[in-house]
Amino acid sequence: MTIHVTARLVTVDEFSIGQRLDNYLLKQLKGVPKSHIYRIIRKGEVRVNKGRKKAEYKLQPEDIVRIPPIKTASEKVIKPSDNLIDVLNQSILYEDNGLMILNKHHGMAVHGGSNVSVGLIEALKTKYKQPIELVHRLDRSTSGCLILAKKRSVLKALHEQLVQHQMEKRYIALVNNSWSKKRHTIDAPIYQNSRYSVIDAKGKQAVSHFHPLKNFQKDDFSASLVEVVIETGRTHQIRVHAKYADHPIAQDDKYGDQLFDKLMKEKGLNRLFLHAKSITFTNPTTNEIQKVVAPLPIELEDFLNKL
Repeated sequence: MTIHVTARLVTVDEFSIGQRLDNYLLKQLKGVPKSHIYRIIRKGEVRVNKGRKKAEYKLQPEDIVRIPPIKTASEKVIKPSDNLIDVLNQSILYEDNGLMILNKHHGMAVHGGSNVSVGLIEALKTKYKQPIELVHRLDRSTSGCLILAKKRSVLKALHEQLVQHQMEKRYIALVNNSWSKKRHTIDAPIYQNSRYSVIDAKGKQAVSHFHPLKNFQKDDFSASLVEVVIETGRTHQIRVHAKYADHPIAQDDKYGDQLFDKLMKEKGLNRLFLHAKSITFTNPTTNEIQKVVAPLPIELEDFLNKL
């Protein structure tokens, strides 16, 4: 536990504008029970601009919150490596004062966890010394376009575009079994259990469109290079829908075909062949249509050239 022996005065950051006071304190006072949060608000120990506020008060720009002395859970000091910071700097595809788009590398986790001490988001928060949040996610094994917001207003606007299906995300994948050269729509609900995402009627609606670009017919296998456009963003959506259509993605350790993956590995493919190639949306900062493209990684280009 960390003990703050004196009161703290904290200026509300960009991502906390519009947030309820109680929810803001829960984020600031990690490990403190919710009942205790409400107690210190009720007693007036928490002040906003030197005045009492109720738990449901919505924080405003430049609000100064007084947080009383209290015990909180200790937070680990995050120290991203210089190499990680360099990689992130070189991965920036677009940046303005409201958002950033990275070409995320395969194998890079967006969040730190049990097997990863520092994720992409923690490294960026350390680098920028200010809040920054993910607009959407990419699996650790997937490369390509990833949007991050620097302002709460931008995050909210982009989330609204996602909900309204106004953001277009296109992917490139190599899948098992050749696929006829036409558009295939998979509309199948996805339910996430403790280990996997599965097609299940009790799951959430998920829609993916697969468009074969090139077929590979060989003596020992057949495959298709496909472009995928998703209307929804469920966990492992493309990977689950590809498996459901009997076209699992190459080198997918959760939903793939073992024999096909073994052949792909023998031919030099050592990663999941799934890449977020482009993203198109209305930029809340400029109010203009923004399209950003992440080139196919060189290791995937080289692999395709050898097939």
